[in-house]
Amino acid sequence: MRRRQSEKREVPLDPIYNDAVVTRLINKIMIGGKKSKAEATVYGALEVLSDRTKQPPMEAFKKALSNVKPLLEVRPRRVGGATYQIPFEVPERRAVALAIRWIVTSARAKSGKPLKEKLALELVDAYNGQGNAVKKREDVHKMAEAGKAYAHFRW
Repeated sequence: MRRRQSEKREVPLDPIYNDAVVTRLINKIMIGGKKSKAEATVYGALEVLSDRTKQPPMEAFKKALSNVKPLLEVRPRRVGGATYQIPFEVPERRAVALAIRWIVTSARAKSGKPLKEKLALELVDAYNGQGNAVKKREDVHKMAEAGKAYAHFRW
């Protein structure tokens, strides 16, 4: 039997754009509690994104994030000794968390540049619908499409 769900904490708004999603990105970038460094990295990357896309920073960031957010994901479910990958719709909060995680992970995986530039490149790629984070989303959607036959096993 499961216990009750934990209540979701409200994330404070960031000081420049007054947006909770930017705060979540800053917190994901942050290493070792160095928040001012993480803020400088994220704000610098958003400025570069704005310059490259000729859009306001928040509009470009929201479009990049929406291009990476998954609609479906698979979860394993054990039925009669076999484990099936069953597709589920992704809640909005988790979709944003996954998108931020994929963007940061693929930015960190690049080499040879400061993190601000790598993050900016990954955001520009996400804005244009390409790059590693968008590829990760496509892979998740392909897995969900492949497991569509087991959708009737949902609990």
